[in-house]
Amino acid sequence: MADNFLESRFDDFRKAKKQTVIRQTGHSLNTLLIKNRSYRGYDPTRVVSIETLRMIVGVNNKIPSARNQQVLRFKLVTRDSGSSEVLQHIKLGGALPELHLPFPGTEPEAFIIVCTTVPENRMVDIDAGISVQSMLLKAVEMGLNGIIIGAFNKEAIIKAFELPYEPLLIIAIGQGNECIRLAEIGENDDHKYYRREGTHYVPKVKTDDLIIP
Repeated sequence: MADNFLESRFDDFRKAKKQTVIRQTGHSLNTLLIKNRSYRGYDPTRVVSIETLRMIVGVNNKIPSARNQQVLRFKLVTRDSGSSEVLQHIKLGGALPELHLPFPGTEPEAFIIVCTTVPENRMVDIDAGISVQSMLLKAVEMGLNGIIIGAFNKEAIIKAFELPYEPLLIIAIGQGNECIRLAEIGENDDHKYYRREGTHYVPKVKTDDLIIP
């Protein structure tokens, strides 16, 4: 009798499981990833507040950290706290030098300067990669865009903001005003991004070529 009872309960559970529908809410990961493009031009009327930057940085106490060291620190910069200073010491659009990006009037006006409390090493770089990608995905979720900037004058940034730690990267945050499209390519094709008729194209190696046979 006990066996029959257990079998009956298992059948009920199995039927209930089949009837369970998982409802997806919000944006799917693929949607966020596709929208997470590197914008070099922004809408100047969209002001990004310090509180918005704080929300974006807030992802960092929810993400993985190599050896759980949590050595990254962040300087938040807005239009009112020195964005013009950052702009003097960064470079955007290195693959398109003839365009002199960003175009006048489309410069980003909010930044997150990513710093490390210890000397840069492999583990710190792992943390930085996880951190900046997570923050940009959060920005996209909030209806914003951004770009990771590695080409900047480190010494000038340290001096301008009296940073107690070494800056690794700078993230620009704003409302992107460019048309960006992904272009599927083979692994041996040119990876350089380009612009055509006002659209910015970003080559991405197709999945089949990413997988080792």
